[in-house]
Amino acid sequence: MPTLSMFYGIVIMMFKEAGQRHNVPHFHARYAEYEAEFDFDGCLLAGDFPSRQTKLVVAWASLHRDELEADWHLLSCGERPYRIEPLR
Repeated sequence: MPTLSMFYGIVIMMFKEAGQRHNVPHFHARYAEYEAEFDFDGCLLAGDFPSRQTKLVVAWASLHRDELEADWHLLSCGERPYRIEPLR
């Protein structure tokens, strides 16, 4: 799963499952033992994530929505996504 960004101990990843289509464009976030899926608006779709780190992910996603959409499109075409600036 390609890593798009890393900040404050949070790792943001996105991937396309071979032979399957995702219904909702989303990305995956990991922090310590937590893993979750978020849509591009920062809404938690699945998993569990600490409140403070969720707020950081939501802020990051709102700043980089266009880049997330572009990376989603690249992956759906079989291409590698670009790295996205971390939250500072």
